[in-house]
Amino acid sequence: MTGGGRRTKDEGRKTVLLVALLCLSALGLGGCVMAASGAPVAPATFDTGVNPDAWATVPAGEFLSGQHEEKVIVSQPYEVMVTDVTNARYARYLNAALTKGTIKLAGDQVVGYYGGDVFHGHKHEEKIEAGDWLHIPLKDPSLRLTFDGKAFAVKPGYEAHPMTVVTWFGATAYCDFYGWRLPSETEWEKAARGTDNRPFPWGDEIARNSANFYSSRDPFEKLIGSQGDTTPVGFYNGKTYDGYQTLDSPSPYGLYDMAGNVWQWTSDVYEGVHYRYLRGGSKGDYGYSLRVWTRNSVTPVYASPSVGFRCAR
Repeated sequence: MTGGGRRTKDEGRKTVLLVALLCLSALGLGGCVMAASGAPVAPATFDTGVNPDAWATVPAGEFLSGQHEEKVIVSQPYEVMVTDVTNARYARYLNAALTKGTIKLAGDQVVGYYGGDVFHGHKHEEKIEAGDWLHIPLKDPSLRLTFDGKAFAVKPGYEAHPMTVVTWFGATAYCDFYGWRLPSETEWEKAARGTDNRPFPWGDEIARNSANFYSSRDPFEKLIGSQGDTTPVGFYNGKTYDGYQTLDSPSPYGLYDMAGNVWQWTSDVYEGVHYRYLRGGSKGDYGYSLRVWTRNSVTPVYASPSVGFRCAR
């Protein structure tokens, strides 16, 4: 500051630059878009035309699972959401669940009851006991939801983006609330792959505009860097957005974003293992991590701007 209390031009430039650098450093926390004035603005919105309320049927029968194509039989048909659960739908759920009392606020967290896992005492295994567990950390800067003390809402521009920063408990609770469930790893992989040995939901090869992954150069990467931001659900459906031509990239059963955008929680609780498993890769991963057999494991209280979910029934 100068002696007269006014900022110099250089100091003003440094302030804008500092804010911009802070936003870029928050890429892993969801990023931020800047207006010319230096103020945060909502991201661009695109109508993909893909219905986030739609479901697709996956038939019973045999399919090839894993990198080594092990034959696995799914005993009965099931349905899976065509897209990941969006921020708008999760906010709607939170308001209904808060009213019903199936979730509650605990300081700066949304928590809910979980019945616990059987504990075997294996090496490195952690107890998951019955009680209240974290669903959403409300103070996480990458959360696209707001809470005013009475109701949840979505930050402008993110309504159609996948819900992120949600733990396994939070994803499970959402599905349970509507009488649904998370897909198992086997169900997820068949829904993503179909019955042939394709490595990606759409086929044998991956292009930059097949999915939202590291350096895919979509419109959001133009704004905040190569790790980018989430894209609206169903974004990679053959449409052109702001000059960016996407490839139509559904799975054989018509499911979108089964590779890239966000990792997806699955339901399996394995004996003697407290970790939960994720499938699909994300906006921050290289293309090889988007192959249908790739899996990731984290604790069930893990919450990230690169993790979301969809339900099965």
